[in-house]
Amino acid sequence: MVMSIPSSTAVKRELSPDQSEELLRVLKNRFEKNMNRHKGLEWAKIQAKLEANSERIWSLNEMERTGGEPDVVDHDKKTGEYIFYDCSAQSPEGRRNVCYDREGQEAREKKGIHPAGNAIDMAAAMGIELLTEEQYRELQKLGKFDTTTSSWVKTPPGIRKLGGAIFADYRYGNVFVYHNSAPSFYSVRAFRGLLRVPNSY
Repeated sequence: MVMSIPSSTAVKRELSPDQSEELLRVLKNRFEKNMNRHKGLEWAKIQAKLEANSERIWSLNEMERTGGEPDVVDHDKKTGEYIFYDCSAQSPEGRRNVCYDREGQEAREKKGIHPAGNAIDMAAAMGIELLTEEQYRELQKLGKFDTTTSSWVKTPPGIRKLGGAIFADYRYGNVFVYHNSAPSFYSVRAFRGLLRVPNSY
């Protein structure tokens, strides 16, 4: 099990050597068990880039710690980046009961209702990005995700300006994208994110 690292701006975004080794072992095992997600890619090359990017390892640990089960899903040949998505079968357990963004969270709290946080701030604190609708649909081509849960996805500014936010799930053999008010939060909804691992800083 990957060691828990408290989420805090005061925490140094770097794991100890033992923690890094443990996380890399978890990621390697997941990579080898799910080759359909990354055909043609080699773990040794990915690990070499991770070892040169300690902050990315820290972010991957945050994804793992909160139940995201990150795995490599793409390699951008133009930039050389390897891209990890949250690949947990259901929406990450450690990120549920969250509103879409801070504005939505504050609107709830003014009514005396206290969600666990919000997706936008939580993703930023972890050093990752929310999946867009398009990316979410790409993920669903690699398996069946969110069959009993749902996940906030990055909401277009026009929708958010009008008070809404979008989420997605998988039901009846199809991907569905819906809308809620941004202050909404549910025990079966979290968010899925991605992390890009560059060649170097």
